[in-house]
Amino acid sequence: MLILVAFASAAIGALIATFTMARQAAARGRASSAAIANEIERTAVLARGRDLLTAAVAAFDAGVVVVDRQGDELMRNVAMSRLTGSRRVQVLVDEACEGMLRGALAGESSSRELPLFGPPHLVLSIRAAPLTKDDRVVGAVAWVIDVTQPHRVDDVRKDFVANVSHELRTPIGALGVLAETMVDETDIEVTRKFAARIVREADRLARLVDDLLDLSQLEADAPVERELVDVDVIVRAAIEQVASAAEAATIGVRAGMIAPDLRVTADRRQLVSAVYNLLDNAVKYSEPGSTVDVTVDRLERSVAIMVRDRGIGIPSRDLERIFERFYRVDRARSRETGGTGLGLSIVRHVARAHGGDVSVISHEGEGSAFTLSLPLAESSNVINHEVG
Repeated sequence: MLILVAFASAAIGALIATFTMARQAAARGRASSAAIANEIERTAVLARGRDLLTAAVAAFDAGVVVVDRQGDELMRNVAMSRLTGSRRVQVLVDEACEGMLRGALAGESSSRELPLFGPPHLVLSIRAAPLTKDDRVVGAVAWVIDVTQPHRVDDVRKDFVANVSHELRTPIGALGVLAETMVDETDIEVTRKFAARIVREADRLARLVDDLLDLSQLEADAPVERELVDVDVIVRAAIEQVASAAEAATIGVRAGMIAPDLRVTADRRQLVSAVYNLLDNAVKYSEPGSTVDVTVDRLERSVAIMVRDRGIGIPSRDLERIFERFYRVDRARSRETGGTGLGLSIVRHVARAHGGDVSVISHEGEGSAFTLSLPLAESSNVINHEVG
């Protein structure tokens, strides 16, 4: 960034100097024909240099505004217009730049962040600096950089650390209390109950750690071994994994017919984990005696795996956040079922890592339908073409 700023300062300083020299050349009046020819040639060279510098500034990703000594705007690059976007944002950014450019013309460099609460929410970093020639201020420049994404990443990191600390503290605290209580307990039945509770809390802690490791690997874009996998195999494996939990909750899991020629190029373990998390989520939020249905549909160049439940559903206010790490619609129910709050986040990361996506349709009190879409392997597309 510092290199960009230094280069931009030099380029824009030269640009202003070029404009000034061109103006002086035009104002010199009459001269000998030879002097005029030399001046014309020199002006042409300066004009070419000016055009190159203008093109260089225009290519910057940062928005750039340049003013002369009187504060008149000399140029504004394309990125500046792209960053400001709407008229409302442009007015706010222009106001901030104008104030900082006035300070720069007085010889003062400055910087600030301008949060814009949207929509969309933006955070812009603005810097202004004087442009000098022979120790004289000949103009000023302001840079505007979109720092929304770095801010968002930092906020997510802070939330993640806070959430992990909270989620780990709960089972660890419970284990400590239970163990302390058991030390002086003489009743065998009570001890057995405490031991069973310790096992449940330990399992919850193990699931949380496993999910954190899986999520960490996915977010790090760690290399995976991909192979040609039948979608039917993935779905059946996921159903088998959730079977015991579904049986304990007296919830049926049904899968429709899946065409044998549907294949994806994928990491088998990750895809089974994604479908399992959708099924596990559906079982946890369904009422006893209900059914979870799994359907698989071939689209033009992708396959859609849908998991539909008839449970409590998701309030519309929560739909945009359910794929966030540790976000829970019903925290009390999640604690009862041992959920870690990471399952749907894992599903989203697996989907994106495989060039797909995950979406949800839900109505409170009626249930939810999650759809995992994945690109079909080339062989599946060929088979589909031949059948069609």
